[in-house]
Amino acid sequence: MSEYRTIEDLGNLNGKVVMLRADLNVPMDENFNVTNTARIDRTVPTIKELMSKGAKVVVISHFGRPEGKGDIKNSLSHVAKPLEKALGKKVVFVDDCIGPKVENAIKSMKADEVLLLENLRYYNEEKKGDENFAKELTKPVDAYVSDAFSTAHRAHASMVAAVKTKPAAFGRLMEEEVNALTKGLNNPQRPLMAIVGGSKVSTKLDLLNNLVKKVDKLVISGGMAHTFMKANGINTINEANSLVQIDMLETAKEIMATAKANNCEIILPVDVVVSKEFKPMAEHKTVDLEHIPAEGWSLLDVGEKTIAAINAKLDEVKTLVWNGPLGVFEMKPFDNATNKVAQHAAQLTQAGKLTSVAGGGDTVSALANAGVENKFSYISTAGGAFLEWMEGKELPGVVVLKK
Repeated sequence: MSEYRTIEDLGNLNGKVVMLRADLNVPMDENFNVTNTARIDRTVPTIKELMSKGAKVVVISHFGRPEGKGDIKNSLSHVAKPLEKALGKKVVFVDDCIGPKVENAIKSMKADEVLLLENLRYYNEEKKGDENFAKELTKPVDAYVSDAFSTAHRAHASMVAAVKTKPAAFGRLMEEEVNALTKGLNNPQRPLMAIVGGSKVSTKLDLLNNLVKKVDKLVISGGMAHTFMKANGINTINEANSLVQIDMLETAKEIMATAKANNCEIILPVDVVVSKEFKPMAEHKTVDLEHIPAEGWSLLDVGEKTIAAINAKLDEVKTLVWNGPLGVFEMKPFDNATNKVAQHAAQLTQAGKLTSVAGGGDTVSALANAGVENKFSYISTAGGAFLEWMEGKELPGVVVLKK
């Protein structure tokens, strides 16, 4: 039995009006065309299930950063048609999220329609977590379903206060996400391995400090690995050829000491790909650490020996949590290491040997680039919320729905 409230806990929904807090904060071009429908598509199953139970569904979301005032650029009206297409049902847009317009639109709703309300962030009260705003929001509905895990790390009105005003539960996407992350990090099959990339150690301190106490093996990659390599005594790395953070060397040593004390094996690069220019298909070569050129070349990926070492470790573990690419995956051929490790993890997952959970904006793009976005156990589209979960922090929008 789930420790969180789910749709089953709401009882009979026939004839009830259910408000669904989704995340429809999707990318758009300058003509307001949605360029990636992933978040819309992932909202559809919960909407369909609620409708199949006889509920009238009212969808709410934030969009962009309008900072408390309405503007056409941040209007959710642009999302109505793509949502209608994904759902296969008529979507009626209402240009407010509280007040008489919303109440009248709900009264006029037909059984096979969905209402989409205007951007929550047109009101400053949303970001302030205002309880009165939350009450206004849920006043015309009977139940509330929270399905926006990607905003669960923020104590906004629609994520926390609104949940307390009516019978409330996780939507299926939120449920799926929390279950996957619990399985990946809180209650994993061991051995558990994490891959963490990113350009700077300073931005992932909380994450690294939490992981070294929880995982059995930790691969540190991307630019942040340069600081750990330098701290580990690799003197060929300097500020001219890498992203080493000299002021973080002592911190890196402390993290490695904590890892050792917790029996966490840290895996660092043993060879690197260096390039003369920061551009696709630039002149490059693979070198061992002691042969990294002092200047004129930059570290942009890890080499085949490192790839083989990481893949060998993957063969030994039961669970993988991944956040951040191994190299500059946006430029070929410096996506090589990320691609090969991702493909190996995907093969193990498909063979039933590995539970693989990944998340964070760059990671999702990197795994799509590697062609494995549908071959991991779970890929989270939540950026900040996924990261804070990995850092071991409680997310307000999740905790509020504990039974």
